Amino acid sequence: MKHVALSPAIALSVFALALSAGASAQSSGPFTVAETGKSYDNLQMAIYEAEALPKGTIVIANGVHRVCGVQQRGSVTFEAEQPGEARFSGISCEGKAALVLRGQSSRVEGLVFSNLRVGDGNGAGIRLEAGDLFVSQSWFRDSQQGILTANDTDGDIVIDKSTFTRLGTCENAAGCAHSIYIGDYGSLTVTRSRFEEGRGGHYVKSRAAKIDLRDSSFDDAKGQATNYMVDLPAGAVGRIANNWFVQGRDKENWSAFVAIAAEGGGNASEGLVIEDNTARFVPGLARDTYFVASWTGEPLTIRNNDLARGIAKFDQR
Repeated sequence: MKHVALSPAIALSVFALALSAGASAQSSGPFTVAETGKSYDNLQMAIYEAEALPKGTIVIANGVHRVCGVQQRGSVTFEAEQPGEARFSGISCEGKAALVLRGQSSRVEGLVFSNLRVGDGNGAGIRLEAGDLFVSQSWFRDSQQGILTANDTDGDIVIDKSTFTRLGTCENAAGCAHSIYIGDYGSLTVTRSRFEEGRGGHYVKSRAAKIDLRDSSFDDAKGQATNYMVDLPAGAVGRIANNWFVQGRDKENWSAFVAIAAEGGGNASEGLVIEDNTARFVPGLARDTYFVASWTGEPLTIRNNDLARGIAKFDQR
């Protein structure tokens, strides 16, 4: 067959079309690594690339994604293309969560996690097993847990402007699940977040040595078989301030709003400050309870809290 030579202009045009076609195919998936521009249909492939970078960002397209992923190393950000419009639903990795995170650090921004259930009752949006975690503008709903962690005493967790809805259960042999359950971590900070309509367990259960819980709301009006609003079973130092609490009718345990060292301590609690909070019952509910109950003899600072009738300030147990 006779070989036909292409003019330089035509050759360049063909080369440009080939590059364009390659770029189009490469950008067709919903999971894009921002630093390289590569897109993937498979979330795990995107994670492999992002965690190999000094800091990798995976931009997640709008829509419902029935996939899960595991981060093994590095610092990775999981970021919704449009906050609130990208959702992980129904699929858990390793029988744990939609995102299983054990790298150096992880950021989760603008994502929704829903309908996550596993056999042992601990199905979560995020299972954090090591490293630091920052979560913002995210919504965890209709699952066994929102966020569950292992232990990392050098790690810090920050949750800001996020919502936790219809989470928790005490129906499984593994014990209760909670909206948030933080293991033996260095610190937990929760700000400007909302907890509502719990389905069992506590809204925030944390074994972290330091707690900073501020400017958040706990609406238990539609809760079912819930327990404490805040449970610090090992104790903690830090601050619980400027929060709004409403206790509902359907409680497994309504004896306190905030519990300190109910499982024997382990962390120092001396000087923990609980101030400027508001605590109420749902309309028409009258009962006697305590705002703070403590199982440690260490002195706490409890001041300037606005408590409804029937809610006593403190109970030493």
